[in-house]
Order: sequence, then structure tokens, then C-alpha cells
Amino acid sequence: MSAETIGLLGVLVLFLLLALRMHIGLAMALVGFGGYALVMGLDPALSVMGMTPYSSGSNYMLSVIPLFVLMGQFAFVSGLSRDIYRTVYTWLGHLPGGLAIATVVGCAGFSSICGSSLATAATMGTVAMPEMAKFGYDKALSSGCVAAGGTLGILIPPSIGFVIYGLLVEESIGKLFMAGIVPGVLLALMFIATILVQCTRKPALGPRGPVYSLNQRLRSLSGVWGILALFVLVIGGIYLGVFTPTEAAGVGAFGSFLIALLKRTLDRATVVQCLMATGKTTAMIFLIIIGAELLSRFLAVCQLPMHLADLLSGLALSPYLILLAMLLLYLALGCVMDCFAIMILTTPILFPVIKSLGFDPIWYGVMMVIVLEMGLITPPVGMNVFVIGGVAPDIPMTTIFKGIWPFLIACCLTLILLTIFPQLATFIPSHMSAK
Repeated sequence: MSAETIGLLGVLVLFLLLALRMHIGLAMALVGFGGYALVMGLDPALSVMGMTPYSSGSNYMLSVIPLFVLMGQFAFVSGLSRDIYRTVYTWLGHLPGGLAIATVVGCAGFSSICGSSLATAATMGTVAMPEMAKFGYDKALSSGCVAAGGTLGILIPPSIGFVIYGLLVEESIGKLFMAGIVPGVLLALMFIATILVQCTRKPALGPRGPVYSLNQRLRSLSGVWGILALFVLVIGGIYLGVFTPTEAAGVGAFGSFLIALLKRTLDRATVVQCLMATGKTTAMIFLIIIGAELLSRFLAVCQLPMHLADLLSGLALSPYLILLAMLLLYLALGCVMDCFAIMILTTPILFPVIKSLGFDPIWYGVMMVIVLEMGLITPPVGMNVFVIGGVAPDIPMTTIFKGIWPFLIACCLTLILLTIFPQLATFIPSHMSAK
């Protein structure tokens, strides 16, 4: 049996194990070890199995993951999500669908210190859903805007998704962070426009809130100083070359801790809770990374990525048609799998194709993250939808999915704009300072 055949069988076995609900990290590790043993022999496979967990886990750049996760945990317990939501509502609540708009802006703001879509959706859902219910908002609109707004968590920096992608393709994590700023703001504006169009046509979907005085609005700005300070410190430091992403993550985690201390929301039990949650999330991500490293070694000796790249680049098709097919694959996988797992599983296979087609790796990373975001809210298994279902158990899943569709259209329009104007993603990274 040829190495290529063993590689294809290994991919099939992997998807079979995933269908049987084996953890993605363990499934990749098992297939990677077993396939490597078949191709190269048992002793080399045991050697790889012995070295890979240490070499992957001791990677200095991976320390950015637990630090950014810890930063988001301290930000959550300090109540920053609630503060930014109230501030934005004071300024924008009088618009059609003002509470929903405030939710999207709040999601964007919290994403800038969180880095996780699921955490953003859960946090903002807890804050915003009761308020929108109190003002009589349509359930499909209210749940849809929280689920969609939560997806900004892996696009607006600091994003754990960009950290993992950058490590996989050996691109600058700092540049990837900068590349996500304009597309993240653009997507948030698209979501806001979606809400305005719906609520202008049917005002009953999102009744206007009260109009606050200028003095009340200015006073409300005191609630966003923490998020602004952290964002400027972390992202500004990376852009100016003051910090590396890893150093910025450490500074951000410590800054988030200080803010929580100043707000007097920390005690011993809360600190332990933040550390435990960070440890669990980090362990899950590291297990996936180690499994993916074993799988990628197996695929490399089978030369599957190289054969796929040669095959697709040799087709008489437009590179953009091939890109579209790859993005549709990401969307389909995003309906049933975790976005980090998809990224780690597919990037070693598909990235050589992207390079052979001549696409910018930074730009492609942004496109991939947006499509993975869409998978988080796409039927039948949008992870963010189930998060919102847990926050608001009185709203049926069918209602939440009904509210999602206008926001999926907004995502598609954003992808089209980024395809026509790739500079939207590449302009800031091309002008940043490097440390």
C-alpha cells in the first residue's frame, strides 16, 4: 500500500472517529501516530510521539494563549462587559433597534480584550438579553444579534484564532492582529446596518429607547476606561513595536487583573475561578495543537498536502473559484466542529494550496476567520446559537436561527468587500513597526 493511500485512509479514519464523538485532539493524535507507524515504522513513530508533546507544549509563542485567556477571565469578573454595554446604550439606545446596536458594539468592545467568540456571546448574552426582553424586542432579533455579535471575538484582536493560525503558517501574530482591526470594525458596522434596516422597516422589532442628555452620555464614558486602556496598551504596544504579542499578552493579563482589583470584584475564590477556567481552556487548546502536530507529521510523510496543492493549482479554474470552494468547506466544517480544531486540522493541508495560488497569507487568515465565524452561527450546529440557547432557554432554537440569517448575509457582503479590496486587511500590517 502506497504512502498516499495510507494518508487518504488516515483522513477517512479521522472523520470516522470525529463522527463517533472522540475528542478532536485525541483523534488527530491517534491517527497521526498510527499512520506514521504504518509509513515509517513503529520505532520512528514512538520517537515522534515522545518528542512532539514537549516540543509543542514548550513553544515560547504558545504562552500567549493562556495569558490572553487569563486577560479575558479577569475582564469578565471585573464587569467590563456590563460597563461598555451600558455606555453604548446611553449613546445609541434612542436609534431604531438601539439596544441591539448597543449589543453589537458591546460585543466588539469586549472582543478586544477577550479573544473568544463563545465567551463573548455568553457574556454579552447574559448582560443584554434580559434588557432587550424588558423593552419588548423581537426574540429572533435579540438572540440573533447576540449570537452574531459574539462571533467578533475571534476577529477583533487580540484573537486566539489568529495566534493559532500564525503559529501554524509561521506568520507574524502581531501583523495578523493588526489585519483583523479594519475587517472587525467593518463587520460590526455591517451588523449595525442590518439591525437598522430591519428595525426601520418594522419598528416593532426593536423599539427605540430613551434619549439621554449630553451630560448623562459624557458621564457614562467612565464605564469604558478599562477596555480602552487595555486595548490601547496591548494593541498599541504591538503596533508600535513596544511589545511582542507574548509580552503584550502578559501586560494585558496584569492590566486586566489591576482593573478588577480597582473595581473590587476580586477575592480569593474569584482568582482561583479565573485561574481554573484559564487552565481548562489552555489544556483543551494545547491538546488539539499536540494532536495536530502528530497528524501533520503523518500527512507530511504521505505528501498529501503537496499532492493536493499540485492538483488544485493545475486545474484550469480561476484561483478565486478554488478559494471559494475552500471557504465553503470551512463553512460546512464550522457547522459541526470547533473553529480552533478546524483551523489546526485543515491549515497544514490547505495552506500549501493558498501559497501556490499566490494569495497573501495574512489576507487569507482574515478571510478564513470570518468564514469560521459564520460556521459558529450556521445551522444545524452553530456553537454560538447553543450558547445563546443556554443563556435564554425560553427562546426556541428555531427562533434563534431565524434571527441569524440577516447577519449571515452581512458576513457574506464583508467577504466580498475583502475580496475586492484586500487592502482592508493588509494596509495596517504593512505599516506597523516590528520589534
